[in-house]
Amino acid sequence: MKRIALIILGSMLLVLILAGAGTALYVSNALKPVEAGDEEVRIQVEAGLGSGQIANLLERSGLIRDAKVFRYYLIYKKEGGRFQAGEYDMKPGMALDDIIAKLNAGDTVKEELVRVTIPEGLTVPQIADKLAVHPGFDRQAFLDLMSGAELSAVKRIADIPEDARIRYRLEGYLFPETYELKKELTTKDIVMRLTSELERKLGDLPPDWPDKLKERGLTFHQLMTVASMIEREVVLEQERPIVASVIYNRMKIGMKLQIDATVQYALDKTKERLFEKDLLVDSPYNTYKITALPPGPIASPSLSSIRAALYPADTKYMFYVTKYDGAQEHNFAETYDQHLKNIAESRKR
Repeated sequence: MKRIALIILGSMLLVLILAGAGTALYVSNALKPVEAGDEEVRIQVEAGLGSGQIANLLERSGLIRDAKVFRYYLIYKKEGGRFQAGEYDMKPGMALDDIIAKLNAGDTVKEELVRVTIPEGLTVPQIADKLAVHPGFDRQAFLDLMSGAELSAVKRIADIPEDARIRYRLEGYLFPETYELKKELTTKDIVMRLTSELERKLGDLPPDWPDKLKERGLTFHQLMTVASMIEREVVLEQERPIVASVIYNRMKIGMKLQIDATVQYALDKTKERLFEKDLLVDSPYNTYKITALPPGPIASPSLSSIRAALYPADTKYMFYVTKYDGAQEHNFAETYDQHLKNIAESRKR
């Protein structure tokens, strides 16, 4: 009986040893990388997934051999708690530690973005031309959205008057900037992105800017209108506050602003030189005919022009004329006689 018991006990030990060896062999094999492949596999790790669920995802995608063994491996390595959500590209054959490192680092697939630069001083149609490179852009849908009817979420939309004379209600509210836009964005998404950038940039102004606006007795819409004229009239940074002062000095006494850029906008085309007949164009934007601000902005102003409209220089200038020396500077004058002299002097050069 003892002999039989020893045989049975020995057999059981042998079975356990073989089972342990088999388990060890299985685990060792399960921890090896899967067969290498050249084709990357893309997986989506959703936010909120636990390490066990991610292990199952990796196994289903053919990136690891056994999810359960991988989970125990994570416990042994004290890993799995820092995995980041996102879309990943992984090649079959990656070592488990490399997979873990990639998930920890959040080394996700870089989104395909479309880079679009909107320069300062562009009109709505010109901005549409720039955005045409985006695959989700629809020009007509974009122009329709410029009425603002479908964009109640735009913070400043309530400041824009319901004025039939305004060509595009969102003219001036699409901030000029270089944007990196996701390919899947719709035209409406793009418009929201450009308008929200304006709000973000206003945060870079001094905190007292709303008070300055009230002191000047302007609405935000009027501010953007003044800023747009400055943007289209001035190239040199140091001249923006000075031109702003000319605009306000004229407004103070009810004098026509006579801004050439508003005539260009009224004509709906850019001309290198305006003629007398151009200044007679019948338009609510033609500041050679109206004694007030135009009904809305004539372009998208930069933050620099918005700042100049808020904080103009303290001058008595009423006139300015472009120098004809190619420097893109202006001569400023307080009186009309001095203005005529500046014109004559500029033409001599």
